[in-house]
Parts: sequence; C-alpha cells; structure tokens
Amino acid sequence: MSREAPDILSPEFAADPYAAYRVLRDDFPLLYHEATRSYVVSRYEDVQRAFKEPVFTTDNYDWQLEPVHGRTILQMSGREHAVRRALVAPAFRGNALEESFLPVIERNAAELIDAFRGAGTADLVADFATRFPVNVIADMLGLDRADHDRFHRWYTAIIGFLGNLSQDPEVAAAGLRTRDEFAAYLLPIIRERRAAPGDDLLSALCAAEVDGTRMSDEDIKAFCSLLLTAGGETSDKAISSLVHNLLRHPEQLAAVRADHSLIAPAFAETLRYTPPVHMIMRQTAQDVALGGGEVPKGATVTCLIGAAHRDERRYADPDTFDIHRADLSATTAFSAAADHLAFALGRHFCVGALLARAEVEVGVARLLEALPDLAPAPGPQPREEGVFTRGLDTLPVRFTPTG
Repeated sequence: MSREAPDILSPEFAADPYAAYRVLRDDFPLLYHEATRSYVVSRYEDVQRAFKEPVFTTDNYDWQLEPVHGRTILQMSGREHAVRRALVAPAFRGNALEESFLPVIERNAAELIDAFRGAGTADLVADFATRFPVNVIADMLGLDRADHDRFHRWYTAIIGFLGNLSQDPEVAAAGLRTRDEFAAYLLPIIRERRAAPGDDLLSALCAAEVDGTRMSDEDIKAFCSLLLTAGGETSDKAISSLVHNLLRHPEQLAAVRADHSLIAPAFAETLRYTPPVHMIMRQTAQDVALGGGEVPKGATVTCLIGAAHRDERRYADPDTFDIHRADLSATTAFSAAADHLAFALGRHFCVGALLARAEVEVGVARLLEALPDLAPAPGPQPREEGVFTRGLDTLPVRFTPTG
C-alpha cells in the first residue's frame, strides 16, 4: 500500500523532517507541492544535479531574495556573475582571510566566552552561536561595535523573511522593514568609505576593480546584507549543532578534544547530518527530466538538502553521526569539490565557505579549551526548529567555572 506524501509545511514535518525525508526519497522522489507551487526533490543525485547543471537557474531569487536584499550575486549569470565573484572572492580566501580576519574571529570568540566562562552554565545558542558570526561580520566590515545588537535584530528578521514559506504577513513586513533600515544605515557609511577608505572589508569592496568594473553603492549594500544573513546563518546553526552532536557522542568529543584537527571533519559531518540550510530553490530554464518525472520550464524546484544528506544511495549508514566516515572528505568539504550539498555546488558555490570554516574551527576550539569539562546541562533535551533553515532553539551546558 502506497504511503501518503508528507507535507513540508505541516507541523509534523517541522517537528521531525527526517522521517518524512525517507518517505519522500523512497516513494516521491519528484513531488509537486501545491502550497509552495514547487517541485520537491529529495535524493542526493537529483539535488546535486539541480545545483550543478545550468538548466537549473537562480531566477527564483528575483522574488525570493531581491525584495529584502536587493539584487545580489546569487541572481547573476555569465560574465556579470564571473566579474562580481572576482570582485568579492579574494577577501574570503588565502592571505586576506588569514591576515585580516582571523584576528577578528579570535577576538570575538574570546570576548563572548569570557562573558560566561565564570558562571558554570551557559546557553551556547543565545550566549555564543547566534552572536558570534554576526559580530565577526560586522567587525570585518568595520562597522560600529555598539551596533552589534542592531545587526543581530536585522539578521533575525531577514532570516525569518527568507524562511517564510507559509507567507505570514507580519514576518514578511518585518523583513521589508529591515531592508529599508539596513539601507538607510549602510549606504551613508559606504559613501564615507569611498571618500576615506580604511583597512576593513567594506573599504576593500569599495576599492575592488576587475576589468574596469567596480561595485556600485547598491551592489555593496546588497552583498553586505547577503553576507550578514547567509554568512551568519550557516556558522550560527553549525556551531551549536556541532557541539550538540559531539556532546551526544562522547567518544567523538574526546577525540576532537585530543586533536583539534578533527574539528574540520566534525564540521563537515555536521553539515551533512544536521545541515543549517535544509532547502534551497532553483528555477528551470526549460523542461527537464528529474527524479523520474518531468519539471516544466519556469517551474520552481525545492531542493531538500536535509533529505539528500540522509540518502542511503549516497552515504553509508546516513542516520549515524560519524566524524570518521569514509564517504565524506573534510579535505574538499569547503571547496566547490565538496561531496556534501550544504554550500550548494557549481558556479553558485558559497563564496564564504572558508570564512564559515574559520569561524567554526576557531569558535569550537576556543570553547573546548576554555571549558574542558563541558557537558549537557540537566533538563529537557535541546530540539531543532525550522523548516527552510533548521537549528537548535537552545543548548544549555554546564562546566567548571574558570577565570
């Protein structure tokens, strides 16, 4: 007897999508979802194709992202995309990342940990993970540290807008209000940096030039808005999920404590096992065969990363968290050759993947060093929340207070 197709907007799905993912992969590898007017794919092979093949475009971002960010690099293609990527990418790799931003990452990790290390208890979501990457990005851009709380509020509102699959009007209004507030805040600062550049990322973006092309004020504002949310969301949820996964697997936690080089494979496995982003959409440029059926030209395709990452056709024992697994390479996990899908693939592979890696490696290493007996606090188990993006609502921990 055939099973009923799960509804990706149902309360049951939100509570535990992983059981639904298996049903989708096995019985409904291509499913038209009426409420989102999209074709849902869940197998690794199909999601990988949607990220890599040019027939699957990012034209959906015209309505999904542009209303809140402005036009971003994610919507561009061809030479326009290549030039924009060449303008921004150098700041997020190699010497620029090492020399300019690692000290910023280290300082922010230390400041946040110092605020609670003497207490003996903390909520690693509220006290660390949700603040850390947003603070790092604000400092990288050279923005006023007194505005950190404002950046966190904007980040939360934009993430809410992007994940508003049920079209809640209040959530939509908060996102659009944030767009206007962010533009009013940042555009005057961009003009100031053009006139008097410093050694920060915002000044570097203002000065960047490739083949005679420079970014406009609006281009830079849109990129910074995207960076604040996309850069913050992955690292925010990945840090808390990584620590939670290790706390639930004490033998793997002990291995990571003894050898911090294992943080990278633990991050890669966390991106597979409990990815921060569970859904990414694409739009078809023509009719295309996918998932055993056909998707018409101009249709939206909802790619279920969370389902693809639990696909037994791709990963051995996929419902087990294993930082030592042989079918996931930490060496390539933060490059366009990654064998997971958390940063997408192809020409739109996440430009900030190496920044995310640096934030997570530093953040987790400093937590383990400062809190050597870190353990789960007594009480209810933390639980994941979210459908579009997904992460822990809270992560209470206990440890011996340190000065």
